[in-house]
Amino acid sequence: MHDLNGEMNETMLARPEFLDVVRLTPLISIDLIVVDDQGRVLLGRRVNRPARGTWFVPGGRIRKDESLNGAFSRIVREELGLENVSQNTACFRGVFEHHYDDNFAGAADISTHYVVLGYMLVLRDAAPIGRFEQHSDYVWMAPSELLACADVHENTKAYFR
Repeated sequence: MHDLNGEMNETMLARPEFLDVVRLTPLISIDLIVVDDQGRVLLGRRVNRPARGTWFVPGGRIRKDESLNGAFSRIVREELGLENVSQNTACFRGVFEHHYDDNFAGAADISTHYVVLGYMLVLRDAAPIGRFEQHSDYVWMAPSELLACADVHENTKAYFR
């Protein structure tokens, strides 16, 4: 079975089934608050719903039966192109909630609710950026810049307030 981004994965649901999950339950995810040695934060412009068209930190959903460390390493690999990065190399920033009026499929009257584990990851060297299926462009912004930028999503700004 292919996931919503076309990747092969036996544990993923078909679109109609996943839409039911989004309609009925919160999703659990990890956001990566990636900071460089100058204190700037990595943001990507979202291609997909929810939050399409806004600047957002990289991240991804935790899969069923996936350990937190396994999910963290996979998300870092997929989003940043970095191998063998474990959860203990990052600083846990807390649990956040993200609420969206829309959903990945654009289906009417179905909101999306995420429970997000925020992790700050400091990069000393340049990272090869990962998935352009999720983001059309990337930018580094100082926290003061991103807080003032209208195109940065409020859920990303919450990490810096």
